[in-house]
Amino acid sequence: MRKKREDNNRPAKIDAYIEGAGIIEQKNIVDTLEENYMPYAMSVIVSRALPEIDGFKPSHRKLLYTMYKMGLLTGARTKSANIVGQTMKLNPHGDQAIYATMVRLARGNGALLHPYIDSKGNFGKAYSRDMSYAASRYTEAKLDPICAELFGDIDKDTVDLVPNYDNTLTEPVLFPVRFPSVLVNNNIGIAVSMASNICSFNLREICETTIAIMKDPEHDVSATLQGPDFPGGGFIVYDEEEMQRIYKTGRGSITVRGKYTFDKDSRCIEVTEIPPTTTVEAIIDKVLELVKLGKINEISDIRDETDLSGLKLTFDLKKGKDPDEFMRKMFRMTPLQDAFACNFNILIAGNPRVMGVYEILEEWIAFRIECVKRMIFFELGKKKDKLHLLLGLKKILLDIDKAIKIIRETNEEAEVVPNLMIGFGIDEVQAEYVAEIKLRHINREYILKRTEEIDQLKAEIEDMEETLESPRKIKKLIIDELTEIADKYGQPRRTLFAQAFGDEEEEEEQIPDYTVNCFLTAEGYFKRITAQSLRMSGEQKLKEGDEVIFEQELSGKTDLLFFTDKFQVYKSCVNDFADTKASLMGDYIPAKLEMEPNEKIVKMIETEDYSEQIVLFFKNGKCAKVPLSSFETKTKRKKLANAYFDGSELVAMYKITEDCDFILQSAAGKIMIFNTALVLPKAARDTQGVQVMRLTKTELQSAMPYVEGMLDDADSYRTKTVPVAGTASKLDINQITFE
Repeated sequence: MRKKREDNNRPAKIDAYIEGAGIIEQKNIVDTLEENYMPYAMSVIVSRALPEIDGFKPSHRKLLYTMYKMGLLTGARTKSANIVGQTMKLNPHGDQAIYATMVRLARGNGALLHPYIDSKGNFGKAYSRDMSYAASRYTEAKLDPICAELFGDIDKDTVDLVPNYDNTLTEPVLFPVRFPSVLVNNNIGIAVSMASNICSFNLREICETTIAIMKDPEHDVSATLQGPDFPGGGFIVYDEEEMQRIYKTGRGSITVRGKYTFDKDSRCIEVTEIPPTTTVEAIIDKVLELVKLGKINEISDIRDETDLSGLKLTFDLKKGKDPDEFMRKMFRMTPLQDAFACNFNILIAGNPRVMGVYEILEEWIAFRIECVKRMIFFELGKKKDKLHLLLGLKKILLDIDKAIKIIRETNEEAEVVPNLMIGFGIDEVQAEYVAEIKLRHINREYILKRTEEIDQLKAEIEDMEETLESPRKIKKLIIDELTEIADKYGQPRRTLFAQAFGDEEEEEEQIPDYTVNCFLTAEGYFKRITAQSLRMSGEQKLKEGDEVIFEQELSGKTDLLFFTDKFQVYKSCVNDFADTKASLMGDYIPAKLEMEPNEKIVKMIETEDYSEQIVLFFKNGKCAKVPLSSFETKTKRKKLANAYFDGSELVAMYKITEDCDFILQSAAGKIMIFNTALVLPKAARDTQGVQVMRLTKTELQSAMPYVEGMLDDADSYRTKTVPVAGTASKLDINQITFE
């Protein structure tokens, strides 16, 4: 429907020159959006914001490919401004946009678990909002060694190449990545009406999971993939149900908590790792806001002490304030504990798809198989061409003089090739090759050496043809590549796992209570296995060199006290651990309970009602007896300091329900047997105890409960008073066996 607006004042001759002036056309808004907005939206989705199966967006790919073509994979670093300028031949979006992309991929920025760019200079920091990166003319860069796995065989037709925006160069549609980089480095993209937010996983775990899926399509991903691994470290508050949801659907939320240490001498709390979704400045701003509102009054100062050694956020704690309780409040009220929202939205054949980890790895495997096939087919063609030439050369071997004669007697140069074809029964390509041989090479020795390759080439061609027809062989090649990459570039996890803090005001969850078999190993791995699962299992899977040091049936409500070599005890409960299998390693206690770096477990004590006592023996010959009730707390505190006396090295620790005999031996070889009734219990956890063995220029070597029958002449070692020096003996109580 058209309506003409009349204007009597306008001369008629003007309307003749301005055709359609003043015409208003009514149009459906849906049609307008489809014609004008949809092309833009699809361009953003398909060509800008979302990563593809190789793990890269177009902007990343153009930058890295330019650096590869510049020879920066093996060469020296060059100025970033030079790289940015060269990249504009593929990416016309401006130097600032290109350099911002480059910064995030650089090692100096710290945004990626495995950076793709080896940088020099100030590239800012991912954990800082205000730390700006230097201009491109001041910084230098080259490709990181791991990029060799991105471009491997890219020149062997493994992926399609397309023209750039002005048809002067070509660029790859995808990289033929040799490992699932889409899950190894985090990637965030905001498109129109959709977004992508992919977290990073540990390279070694991803490679192991991919190999397991290739060997067994029914493989349980969670058996080899513990969880995300963020570049900035921290602790994941583990939620088994949510993690399974992410693995299956690609959507879910991961709670990440910062890492801190407490210096009891200066009463300072130092935060050294924070969640990937926040910055140091955002945390400080929130803390200052809460201080002004009066919700935080435990600290006297807050400082950002970040330097060349890394991130450090320091809180000065007031006297008498509990650091763990304060940090619990911080986790609840500030971004020191934050959620990472997973949305694994990836372009597959130009279509956006939200997929779980298993589905992504299946798509990557299919993509990689196609790359390997194309590479083998390319190499096969090259070898067939070479074989074809050598077969023509072999025919010359029959009569070299004839070949020379044909060439000499040919009047015109253009007739040399046809005459050779007729004379030896070879085709044009072979004849052209023979005709181009240098005069010095027309000898039997040279030709024999070249033709010796024929049998080898035939064998290689046959092997390649068999590989192309065998999915098993192709998968074997990919598995070997993944194993090599995992060994070469794999690194320990940066992000460990933590338990969620219980809410003291909430009622206790009604957790089913049943008896389970509990195992603890010397390396600190804990397993909780049901009786049925244990009967069906084979031998226990342990780390190399590890051994089981505790094995017992326990109730699900049994409390577990883990004493460490740093004089601390970490409290947990059997129900805090999920049922597992003997074929799995189990939970790593130092990570699960957030122990300090290099802190090791020296003893685990189990109790249901804290009615027992523990006896501790120290190298100075003293024995302490402490009621377990001293470790019972009304709140759900998970960590207690000053768990035992730190003035002498601990020799042994045992739980007893009533007084009993113990046998002690000094390093000098003296032995004594005494009853713990001679030692009075002390409520103080860090009591130094009483002297039970008198030592002179020696120390207590071992202590263990005495069982009747261990020694034939036990009475000669038994004492009714303490301290005593003991009786000399050539026995080693650690080697005593009895029936």
